[in-house]
Amino acid sequence: MNIKKSDSLSNEYIEELKNLQIELSKRVVLTPLDESKINIIAGVDVSYFNGQSLGVVVILNSSLETIKVVYALEETTFPYIPGFLAFREIPVVLKCFEQLKKEEIVPDVVIFDGQGIAHPRKLGIASHAGVLLDIPTIGVAKSKLYGTFIPPKEPGEVTELVDEDGMIVGYCYLPKPKVKPIFISPGHLCDTKSALNLVKKTIKSHKLPEPTRIAHLYSQKLKRDLEIQN
Repeated sequence: MNIKKSDSLSNEYIEELKNLQIELSKRVVLTPLDESKINIIAGVDVSYFNGQSLGVVVILNSSLETIKVVYALEETTFPYIPGFLAFREIPVVLKCFEQLKKEEIVPDVVIFDGQGIAHPRKLGIASHAGVLLDIPTIGVAKSKLYGTFIPPKEPGEVTELVDEDGMIVGYCYLPKPKVKPIFISPGHLCDTKSALNLVKKTIKSHKLPEPTRIAHLYSQKLKRDLEIQN
């Protein structure tokens, strides 16, 4: 589907996008991850400047050491609308993965700064990208988009994030003292427990998992460098 460049999209077009999300959500597969086979972990971040989207994908090994960074630029053609982040960010993310494919780098799992199935139509950016790339994905968000939960009170505490039918679509996790919780949900080719376990293992001294935290740091540095060049 071609994404229209517009700051105010028609109700009809939004309904088209909702229907597309519903159709793509039918292709999402939730299955346990075999953590013993996870050797390459990717983290994704997208930032914006001068009407462009800057996508960054970092590749980490199982020791969470950065071994590769790729980035791409793409004209930003879609406004920010909660629940439709994928249509804004996926074009530049796919360009990054095209670079990785040329170098024959295929991550065993990709962590996104956003939602997985914890989404009104069960297709947040992690699920959307996972289906398109056919790669296991996980969404880790700093705020809740969808579902209900009981806020965790103690560091290390996990509570369930459930939909209106009582289905567990993810977890709310308080990783550190004196921080706000994060919201973890599977994207594709992963399930809720695997997503939680893997994210917990990738958190070090900060509240966010290292793959997305490092991707954000590179994104901000690249953006500063590109702004200076321009």
